[in-house]
Amino acid sequence: MQIVTSDVTGPTKVSFMRVTIRTNLAIRTLMACAVNSDHMVRRAEIARATNASENHLAQVVHLLAAEGFIKTIRGRAGGLELARPASLISVGEVFRHFEAGTPFAECFDGAENTCPLKSACRLRDALLAGLAAFYAVLDELTVEDLVQDNAGLEALLAMPDHSGAMTAGCAPAMAPAL
Repeated sequence: MQIVTSDVTGPTKVSFMRVTIRTNLAIRTLMACAVNSDHMVRRAEIARATNASENHLAQVVHLLAAEGFIKTIRGRAGGLELARPASLISVGEVFRHFEAGTPFAECFDGAENTCPLKSACRLRDALLAGLAAFYAVLDELTVEDLVQDNAGLEALLAMPDHSGAMTAGCAPAMAPAL
């Protein structure tokens, strides 16, 4: 899928649906891992590159790992990496996991719905159709689509490879010559 971006300018006021910060950070984290697919990335580096709180990002990383989107390795040589190829991670799937606990409108929350119009209102059906269309577009979009041939994003999210970094002044161990 080709992604085309454009700026909305002019006298027409355009409103956009707002996703949660957690969903936004989840997508940013997955893009950072995809851009750096040849090595592990560190949470602190993702937080700096994506202008995110490291504490908030830690919660998102935990959820991404629990849902099988990323693998995490603890320790000095640790970090994050995608658990499967970016081409197999649907943006719609990520959004569903992170937005699932947040009802789109009061009428979508059965237990907390106190709207007096619920028995006669037709807006809920229209919202359901709109959400279905929204997710249909996101289901066709993968993390790979977001990062592939995107030099601007690669420049913003490129992170150093620490896997061969020297530790405590020592060079990485080399295999003996045979």
